[in-house]
Amino acid sequence: MIHKNISIIVAIAQNFAIGKNNDLLFHLPNDLKRFKDITLGHIIIMGRNTLLSLPKWPLPNRRHIVITDKPDDIFPGCETVFSIDEAIEKVKDENEAFIIGGGMIYRQFYPVAGNLYLTLVHKDFDADVYFPEIDYSEWEETAREDFYDEKNDFNYSYLNLKRR
Repeated sequence: MIHKNISIIVAIAQNFAIGKNNDLLFHLPNDLKRFKDITLGHIIIMGRNTLLSLPKWPLPNRRHIVITDKPDDIFPGCETVFSIDEAIEKVKDENEAFIIGGGMIYRQFYPVAGNLYLTLVHKDFDADVYFPEIDYSEWEETAREDFYDEKNDFNYSYLNLKRR
């Protein structure tokens, strides 16, 4: 079942790489600003490692839901759940909730998400975590902006996609 209010926001390389050693693969300040602008005032859903990788948490003006399989996990300022279904239940009446990682969480939510907010870096990266391969025929592009990042010397695009 597709949940139209579940959105994934992710920065991926063209080979679907998203992370290495529990860190991002590239630093794009404008992408971090975009992430903040899009998620501000909304619910963000993540796995425990993603939460712990944040420089400071909880992020301001966002409700945090952390999915963990460790019954003793307590994250001050966050709600803890133990399954994807439990997270979906918590946000069923919300306008939009954002899945922010990591890899395992993206894989589990990808089949049910109604929207993708992608930052697509037009370059391959070596990684140990990958996003599921996107079949673009399943998605309708609703917005696109293309950029060149001089500091990193690569092109990237912001894509908003809605499930067909």
